[in-house]
Amino acid sequence: MPGPRNLITDVPGLLVGNASDQSLKSGATVLLPEEPAIASVAVHGGAPGTREIALLEPEQTVNKVDAIVLAGGSSFGLDAGAGVQGRLAELGRGFAVGPVRVPIVPTAILFDLINGGDKSWGEAAPYRDLGRAALDAASESFALGSVGAGTGATTANLKGGLGSASMILENGVTVGAIVAVNALGRATVGDTRHFWAAPFEQDSEFGGLGLPPALPADAVHVRTKLDALKAGANTTIAAVATDATLTKSEAKRLSVMAHDGLSRALWPAHTPLDGDLVFALSTGHRKLERALEDMVQIGAAAASCLARAIARGIYHATPADGDPVPTWHSRFSR
Repeated sequence: MPGPRNLITDVPGLLVGNASDQSLKSGATVLLPEEPAIASVAVHGGAPGTREIALLEPEQTVNKVDAIVLAGGSSFGLDAGAGVQGRLAELGRGFAVGPVRVPIVPTAILFDLINGGDKSWGEAAPYRDLGRAALDAASESFALGSVGAGTGATTANLKGGLGSASMILENGVTVGAIVAVNALGRATVGDTRHFWAAPFEQDSEFGGLGLPPALPADAVHVRTKLDALKAGANTTIAAVATDATLTKSEAKRLSVMAHDGLSRALWPAHTPLDGDLVFALSTGHRKLERALEDMVQIGAAAASCLARAIARGIYHATPADGDPVPTWHSRFSR
């Protein structure tokens, strides 16, 4: 069942902050563990944009991160990670190297530069400030849809957005996901109102429509944004988290398994023109008694939460002037 907020912050020890610029049609999202958290990542898209990703591999020295940043802005948005890093340094957070502390802030970006927003920022892109503002806004509750990194996100047929979901397992472990959906493909079954993620839906969290009674003719037709956007203009960036105590290698496996949720919610996924990436974090509040068996359940729950979060991000998107595609509600809720 979902946690009390049905957000990734149902995982004890996690906060999320968003900052948006509506004229820019872009923003940043910060996932902030209250204490440094074990983390890893799996990148399965062909066009990622990242910062401090290599250190998340299990064989690398640094085990824990101070924050995870998701941002718009393409490569310009990587500055959001620098803004968060600077703010965390002011707060005394970071990996200790003698008397110095270096905050570890892996960052992933999506391409939202031609979504109708004003990107004429001159010499300095605004993402460093957006990152700092998102960190300062971190709390247990946060909005979904056209906020944070999902502010200007799009898919092939609908506006994208920021989504999140959670699940509490029978053994008491909590799992959650957060995602900024800017996919090359579609989250709906063809051009219907039904979401591919419908089999995983909990409590009508994205309309309760289920799958269509019969698949439409275009259900598996590969429709993408290529007719309207430049190549490389797509990415679904996400993080999953759990309070289970995991090693860095187990966090890596969790990020790999979570990609199944992305595949179940988007068609197509993991293309050469998507930057599909999933971070995985462990806050380590709950020790596993049966590590291998429990990891199967945790990984499956992470995939389910991610699929649900993708649909929720699109379901909660709101319209803005100049949007290249409609929102789900503007097209279907009538």
